[in-house]
Amino acid sequence: MTGAAQPAPRSGGEALITQLQAFGVRRVFMVPGESFLPCIDALYARRDTMESIVCRQEGGAAYMAEAHGKLTGQPGICFVSRGPGATNAAIGVHTAREDSTPMILFIGQVGGDTADRQCFQEVDYRAMYAPLAKWVAQIERADRIPEYVARAWTVATSGRPGPVVLALPEDMLACLTSAPLAAPPATPQACPTPTDMQRLRQMIETAAKPLLLLGGSRWSDAARTAIRDFALRFDLPVATAWRRLELFDNDHSNFVGQVSASMPAHQKRVVMESDLVIALGTRLCEPTTLNYEWIASPTPRQTLVHIHPDANEIGRLSTPALGIASSIDGFAQAAAELAPTPGWQARRSGLHAATPAPALPPTPGPLDLNAAARHVAASLPARACVTVGAGNYALYAHRHIAFKGLGSQLAPAVGAMGYGLPAAIAAKLHDRDAAVICFAGDGCFQMTMQEVATAVQHQLGIVILVFNNGLYGTIRLHQERAYPGRALATTLVNPDFALLAQSYGVFGRRVASTKDFAPAYDAALAYARERRLPAILDLVYDADIILPDRTLSQMLAEKAGATEPRA
Repeated sequence: MTGAAQPAPRSGGEALITQLQAFGVRRVFMVPGESFLPCIDALYARRDTMESIVCRQEGGAAYMAEAHGKLTGQPGICFVSRGPGATNAAIGVHTAREDSTPMILFIGQVGGDTADRQCFQEVDYRAMYAPLAKWVAQIERADRIPEYVARAWTVATSGRPGPVVLALPEDMLACLTSAPLAAPPATPQACPTPTDMQRLRQMIETAAKPLLLLGGSRWSDAARTAIRDFALRFDLPVATAWRRLELFDNDHSNFVGQVSASMPAHQKRVVMESDLVIALGTRLCEPTTLNYEWIASPTPRQTLVHIHPDANEIGRLSTPALGIASSIDGFAQAAAELAPTPGWQARRSGLHAATPAPALPPTPGPLDLNAAARHVAASLPARACVTVGAGNYALYAHRHIAFKGLGSQLAPAVGAMGYGLPAAIAAKLHDRDAAVICFAGDGCFQMTMQEVATAVQHQLGIVILVFNNGLYGTIRLHQERAYPGRALATTLVNPDFALLAQSYGVFGRRVASTKDFAPAYDAALAYARERRLPAILDLVYDADIILPDRTLSQMLAEKAGATEPRA
């Protein structure tokens, strides 16, 4: 029998891009560098079928690739140059690792003829990225490119998803190879056993206050629907892990909220009183366990069921009564067939909605941020994505918007500043017809605001709300709690963000009062939709407004034992 014909010789760069294309990659994020020119040339030959998103800084490019991985469940692809480019991209790799997001970072590397001489921009990426990535390797031979890319894809998507880093020596990329392409990898899908599911049903039916906790990555719409139906059949209150609000409809009566240190008291009460926790897909990390106050390490006070695609995560921090190594889809398929025992009566009806959420008061001052966020929520189209970075301002999105559906929000569980704008760019590229709204603090926005140029260049109509109080607000909050009256290094001198937008030739408006917000926001949304260009609203408010329901002066007064806020 005759084997498949060998392809004509091609450069390593051509082989790499051809392999990515064969795996279904249609978009890559990059900051170009001379160290991987053969790859750029191969992308040029495919510019009509593979989109190259040219970014302004490697951190932004890596963030975009990570957000693409969150949205699609497939590895986000990022190319950066050696040395400074690789070190800049580390923030995106760290985010992908902590958030369990599939991603592959390709780094141009010095040639083998000069390796280990500490030549221009040389870095040992195996050592540098070892703590941040699931796997780091360097491709030394062009004929092994298909092997390495296939393995990178498998590692990035299997078990607990995460980032892979591959270094590309520039002389290797120039070498010719006739190596055949690898077949697209199929991610293994582990499933629960029937015994596991029978035991789970028994646990649910004997618990007084169970709680279903959803998290992790690579969810499918089918899995989300099956898990929602499972929760309703067993009348389970549902919470989401930190910054995974999109996994359950936030306006559903079974929804408890997002588990976090900032969760409202009525939500925290349901979480803390649970006697059975079914944790699906999520790591039991610090934010989601409320610093291990809720789910203790190593021995939880509740009965814990932990379902995770990576067996190494089960029992890693908290020992479960039942551990199930299963993919999200695998568990969802099993859960779809699980029904309550005949004659079992749901005894918990209404438990999750026993305490209604209190209305948030207006924030003091001319611009009521709660009212502004409510207007965004009320006017948000069904097909929309809201992105945030890190900071107290993100609570306005999380408190007021009822997220529902995969891709309705993008947020870094790792708490990385600067994430919101690059994530919004990735979301708009993924679905150009969706409304994309970025919530960004003034400090957060300035970490990646150069990517506004990327949005302009690629004609992306996103709306950016800059919450401008002249502070690194979260740090000031912690600073005042620990060292009251000794604030340092948290005050910001900011540009006029509306004028900044106009310097890019796009919509920019400064908003300092509640009455001005709705017309400005509606105009920005219409501009972004019709002109296919970004729009920026500079929301200016007093630095004392530190949380949606508290001011800094109120908190300090309470700490000091006073009853009245200080002037």
